[in-house]
Amino acid sequence: MQNLPQEMSAIAISEPGGPEVLKLEKRPLPELESGEILIRVQAAGVNRPDVLQRAGAYPPPKGASDLPGLEVAGEVVSVAPDVDRYQPGALVTALAPGGGYAEFCKVPAGHALPVPGNLSIVEAAALPETFFTVWANVFDRCGLKAGETFLVHGGSSGIGTTAIQLAKTFGAQVFTTVGSDAKADAVKKLGADHVINYRNQVFEKEILEITNGQGVDVILDMVGGDYVERNWKAAAIEGRVCQIATLNGVSDKVNFSRLMVKRLTHTGTTLRPRSVAFKDRIAAQLLDTVWPKVGDGQIRPVMDSTFPFQDSAKAHERMESSSHIGKIVLTFET
Repeated sequence: MQNLPQEMSAIAISEPGGPEVLKLEKRPLPELESGEILIRVQAAGVNRPDVLQRAGAYPPPKGASDLPGLEVAGEVVSVAPDVDRYQPGALVTALAPGGGYAEFCKVPAGHALPVPGNLSIVEAAALPETFFTVWANVFDRCGLKAGETFLVHGGSSGIGTTAIQLAKTFGAQVFTTVGSDAKADAVKKLGADHVINYRNQVFEKEILEITNGQGVDVILDMVGGDYVERNWKAAAIEGRVCQIATLNGVSDKVNFSRLMVKRLTHTGTTLRPRSVAFKDRIAAQLLDTVWPKVGDGQIRPVMDSTFPFQDSAKAHERMESSSHIGKIVLTFET
């Protein structure tokens, strides 16, 4: 074990509110429990759940840190006595239950993955949250297969850019929605086959026209609201829709007869409250199936911007502007 300080700098949420409520403060280092490792954080990803937590709309699960931050990358500096997977000095990227906006973060050892050799530590910090989410929902839960059609909304987001690359790499035909020509150009470069600008096109009509009325097999949606009904229109017979967020709120009107006639499956999940064992399983699948493709450059995170962790408020402002393309990452001095 390295000689570690008693305290660390962290970004805390002083009260529910806007980006200005993110405050720099000192905290004691996290104490390791069974199965955990401690990471000296060099970079941390910024995600929508962080913004929701800051606003008071997404409280951390029981036992998790109250600090925001769900993905980190850095050096392992300490391990619990029952951990033999990693040793101090290893460079890892990890899914965290919280606490990523700090100089040190503890995570279950099974939620950490080695930093792919061709990525910087900052790029590595952009992997866990979106890769765990997309793999767990699109491939593990909805069973997307080669030769099927796939739609992801918000193609230029962190989730979107990840989903496009993974679906395309594993043999699906990819549809996505975006809100600008610049974002359309960006997702086409990632391999999206059909890009629909939701500001001037009706996505469900476009999809049905492109597919000769067949619709798409799998849909990943984070919008909610009236998109629920519209997704059902765009879905193929026996289609699967996975809801991972409701940025436009809940729907107050849906035609369930469409669900029945098409024999659709509409499911949904949130990743953060899932069990340690579930996330261990997804991490193992990623390591076996996806990490080699990241390592050889077939897939890599799309980076939008980086901010020093003291400027977390600016990073949140960037996230909430929805003008970003890809991932926003906080960097820490080492």
